[in-house]
Amino acid sequence: MQTFAQKFTYDVALWIFNLMLDIFFREVRPRGAHKIPKEGPVIFVVAPHANQFVDPIVLMRECGRRVSFLIAEKSMHQKGIGFFARMISAIPVIRPQDLAKPGQGRIQLLNRKTDPLRIIGIDTQFTAQLKPRDSIVLPKGCGVSEVDQVISDTEIIIKKEFKELRAMEILTQSDGTAYKCMPHVEQDSVYKCVHDELNNGRCITIFPEGGSHDRAEMLPLKAGVTLMALGAMAKYEGLDVKIVPCGLNYFHAHRFRSRAVIEFGNPITVSAELVQKFKSGGTAKREACSTLLDSIYNALKTVTINAGSYETLMLIQAARRLYKPAHKKLHLSQVVDLNRRFLIGYNIFRDDPKVMELQQRVMAYNQLLKYHGIKDHQVSKTSNENNGRLLWLLIKRIFILTILGLWAFPGGILNLPVVIVAKVISQKKAQAALKSSTVKIAGRDVLATWKLLVGLVLLPTLYAFYSLIMFIVVLQTNLDTKWKLILPLATWSLLPFVSYASLRFGEIGHDIFKSIQPTVMALLDPKGAETLRQNREKLSSNITELINEYGPKVFPDFDANYISRTTVPSTFSPVPSRTTSISSMSWTSAPSKLPKIASGFFQQATRMNWLDDKNIFNWGRAEDSDMADDVFFFFDRFYGNISGRSRSGSVSESDSRSASRNRSRANSISNEGFIKVEGMTSLSNTNNNIPDDHVAAAVVPVINISDHQKPPSTKPLTSRRIFRIDDVEEDEEEEEEEEDRSVQKLSIGDSKKDI
Repeated sequence: MQTFAQKFTYDVALWIFNLMLDIFFREVRPRGAHKIPKEGPVIFVVAPHANQFVDPIVLMRECGRRVSFLIAEKSMHQKGIGFFARMISAIPVIRPQDLAKPGQGRIQLLNRKTDPLRIIGIDTQFTAQLKPRDSIVLPKGCGVSEVDQVISDTEIIIKKEFKELRAMEILTQSDGTAYKCMPHVEQDSVYKCVHDELNNGRCITIFPEGGSHDRAEMLPLKAGVTLMALGAMAKYEGLDVKIVPCGLNYFHAHRFRSRAVIEFGNPITVSAELVQKFKSGGTAKREACSTLLDSIYNALKTVTINAGSYETLMLIQAARRLYKPAHKKLHLSQVVDLNRRFLIGYNIFRDDPKVMELQQRVMAYNQLLKYHGIKDHQVSKTSNENNGRLLWLLIKRIFILTILGLWAFPGGILNLPVVIVAKVISQKKAQAALKSSTVKIAGRDVLATWKLLVGLVLLPTLYAFYSLIMFIVVLQTNLDTKWKLILPLATWSLLPFVSYASLRFGEIGHDIFKSIQPTVMALLDPKGAETLRQNREKLSSNITELINEYGPKVFPDFDANYISRTTVPSTFSPVPSRTTSISSMSWTSAPSKLPKIASGFFQQATRMNWLDDKNIFNWGRAEDSDMADDVFFFFDRFYGNISGRSRSGSVSESDSRSASRNRSRANSISNEGFIKVEGMTSLSNTNNNIPDDHVAAAVVPVINISDHQKPPSTKPLTSRRIFRIDDVEEDEEEEEEEEDRSVQKLSIGDSKKDI
């Protein structure tokens, strides 16, 4: 069992990680968290491993259970990373690739046809550097093969021949090729530690790809996770280990203030038959491990997006944007799900003539957008309004942008040293990681980690330096001694708030800045804007027809109206309202009135979110609710309102990060006076185009509770007037530069930000 000290240090580390994630990311949204078993041994299998040490802390935050991580033993020796790894009781693993050393001399393959397993050395020392079960590693990731027999200093026999074309080319060169010697490492101590953790009912997290990378698809999975699960169940009779697949989807993973979605799949139950095969050993054991590994891989494919190339990923995202109605706003989890479904369908029908034709048209449309310098979601904003109104709108945006820039300027200048140092150090670490890896493309998977670590150290140091400067300045004045102490302390305390306020003002200003380009285009090139809108409308219609035709052939649960039914117009955000007369608060009949008062208080509490910092800084921005698959709905029998609540916390318009943290808390609000409505309950709204200036009415279904307590059959729900700058959008799908293309994982677009 974990000691109190271990639990305490874990919770302290988790609090620090939460703070770091809230600052670095705009939003981290979980999906399917209710599928995680609340107790018992669990192995979290996470992929793709695209953000090095950020991936584990995202999982720690969202899984709701204390977890132990497997971490490379060499990382334990790094100062910052090793310190936090010990705080959360991480399990170090010695990886063979970390012990690989350059081999003496060069190697070559003399006869690739008749004797492909015999490797000949030139000035080598095989007897000193290699032994059976060790491996030889070819340069630039061309291949790895295990040594079966060491014959002499210049001759070895390998178990499996090299089949890659590039490997054969370098091995058959006249002067051979360089190589590395990778020793075999026994992991018995690691497996024993993992088995004990699982037997005690705790959770283990493993990244089965072996290491972080910046590719657009998953790497081949290692079999270690199967040995852990099957080994624990074979060692301890009656142990039921659940394997939960977790998919990490980042939107510009290494960028500051980006977004992320972590999706939990259905737990995998390990069958008793596989455990018996594992106990049998030999071929049966390998078959059991292979079967379980295939199941894990297939489960991971349901929660991840695996595009074969960056171009394919960009095509899928463009088609998804065109398929989605322009006036609808999707949750991040819905965007990820649509991308995954589009990719599956594309891989099946990619050779269909209709699909190939639309593919060419989508690519041409993307080139047209690039020529005009705008994004797809901005096309609808190049409206053909009169030039006077467009000019006024442009002036207004520039004026507000100037004001926000002035407000954001102090924090930007104060934190500029941290930004510069973090960028320089993270780039150097990325280059070093790229040199030591055979699977990385640009080393972008380590950038976010080092930005966080540098900020964690430098920000407090920089604020202390500013406070010291303030202390030196006040010493030169004639102020009282207490003020000479208070002012430096006040400087230290206020600097984080000033920095955060500047950050939020800067974000709003950046969104407004990106909305200026389509306005300028509408003013200067109205014909080009009209052509773009017509092309987009026609292409969107063609893609929607194609999806509606082929969708049912791939997905039995395909629903052409899914988006329209599960989203609301981005310009309309209904908020339940309640009118309470003074007489209704009378205490003359306390037993019957008290539940109604409590119900009214609950309804009023859900509207107190104007105190949220998001609404203070963003001037009442309307946000999405939490995930649809993790929400209960309650019908208020006293006021006829339907309220949403997550499985372990209330759902409101507050910041999604706060909602995410509240999931782990017990629900302390009584359900008295509410009828629980399971599933995807929706309010019928026949008029989705209601202007913001008017009151919208939604009809609540009649629910018969009892003969003496019947709510009215309908209850008007009034919409709240949101003050915002017209048509300001947030570009969540800004294209990467040319050198970023191979490492971009996901990007999303068309997310309107109301201000």
